[in-house]
Amino acid sequence: MGEEKSKSRGWCGWFIALIVLAAVILAVVYMVKSKMKKSDDGDGAGPVPGPPGAIDKKYADALKLSLQFFDIQKSGRLVNNKISWRGDSGLKDGSEADLDLSKGLYDAGDHIKFGFPMAFTATVLSWSILEYGDQMDVVNQLDPAKESLRWTTDYFIKAHPSDNVLYIQVGDPKVDHPCWERPETMKGKRPLIKVDADTPGTEVAAETAAAMASASLVFKDSDPQYSATLLKHAKQLFDFADTKRGSYSVNIPEVQDYYNSTGYGDELLWAASWLYHATEDRTYLDYVTKHGNEFASFGNPTWFSWDNKLAGTQVLLSRLLFFKKDLSGSKGLGSYRDTAKAVMCGLLPKSPTATTSRSNGGLVLVSEWNALQQSVSAAFLASLFSDYMLTSRLHKISCNGKIFKATELRDFAKSQADYILGKNPMGMSFVVGYGDKYPEYIHHRGASIPEDATTGCLDGFEYFNSTKPNPNIAYGALVRGPFLNETFRDARDNVRQNEPTTYNNALLVGLMSSLVTTSSALQSLK
Repeated sequence: MGEEKSKSRGWCGWFIALIVLAAVILAVVYMVKSKMKKSDDGDGAGPVPGPPGAIDKKYADALKLSLQFFDIQKSGRLVNNKISWRGDSGLKDGSEADLDLSKGLYDAGDHIKFGFPMAFTATVLSWSILEYGDQMDVVNQLDPAKESLRWTTDYFIKAHPSDNVLYIQVGDPKVDHPCWERPETMKGKRPLIKVDADTPGTEVAAETAAAMASASLVFKDSDPQYSATLLKHAKQLFDFADTKRGSYSVNIPEVQDYYNSTGYGDELLWAASWLYHATEDRTYLDYVTKHGNEFASFGNPTWFSWDNKLAGTQVLLSRLLFFKKDLSGSKGLGSYRDTAKAVMCGLLPKSPTATTSRSNGGLVLVSEWNALQQSVSAAFLASLFSDYMLTSRLHKISCNGKIFKATELRDFAKSQADYILGKNPMGMSFVVGYGDKYPEYIHHRGASIPEDATTGCLDGFEYFNSTKPNPNIAYGALVRGPFLNETFRDARDNVRQNEPTTYNNALLVGLMSSLVTTSSALQSLK
């Protein structure tokens, strides 16, 4: 009888323990499901991405290629030259003004150094390094990126010999464009164009200020003296741009056929934003809040490009509200972030305010001239904004009342990147050297002429007219891309679609860097 009683108590104890265990398991499951639902609804904090994780090889390969294109575009005496078919060129550039303007980057498939888009290239390259340098470093691309940036900012330092003087162009398109020759053998005149107090150029001076301010942050730890030099030039150029206002393409009509500016207000805001990040001097923050209503076009989403910096400025200033709590009450900054959100809502395909400027394959297309610029710039900004949100544990964005996750912005960025890399109706990559099918006849003088050929200005057209693919592969060059009907003609005379540019490649570097792996956004760029 006593033994039966003991067994009964034993079974009862086990039964109670099982009930308690089941209750604990159910409670844990309920809590996990509740947290998941909360996160799905966009209200939960959710996990913050950590240090760089697993590498996505396709984006890593594309990043390496996209940076290689800058080596192809370098002017000057090439130190540690990595491109077998490139050599020294432009060594006497700037000599007519007793300046050494031999460095810098050739703009596209020609041999002009256009200062306005070159400065934009440097600013975007700096921004990419500042935001995603850790991800670049994981795939050994941080040093090449910084090297190409410094090659460009070395040029800008020399191009700004005094406070109110900036040389903004080397070479004359009317002399350069009728010739088809390698940069190493060009013999045409290389005249200079400058802006100064008598002939101001606000947008180009301000963009160059932005380039030097952002680059000063890149080199702040590794070379403090060089960083200080860049920042000094940035401040001087911003003062010049703001106090001596005037559009460079109005004052210098000959630039209108190439890089005509549609206004300088965006560059002033862009430069002031970068100077605030570089200095934390509230004077620059006050500038963007004071002049926002005048220049920022609040509530009107725009496309980020070498000509229009508003969307980029709005995203850059948004990061302050995401990460600097002491600025949360700033009414002016709130307008910038609200407009940045409107930009993001326009990109999300299922948003009520989604742009209709898309191909059937999902590529954002705004213009049939250099179509990929807006595609890649929109994707870059979407990646940045998504990372700001995730790091801040803000997992939702409302577009006219419809809720979207931050991760959907990243999905959009990936869709544009994947299209560019070959996931499109044409089945081709628009990055030279990436994938099995890519443009082989790009509009690029150096790529199209054998390195051992001896040509003058005109006889090089033998190679322009050749039916053979370019003998030199311009690895990493992002061409201008397809038309809205998703057609593309791979031909040297197809400048509209088949010419690469350095500023498109800078945006591509930013996009691919953001997708190489996942990591949290830096809460300060300093």
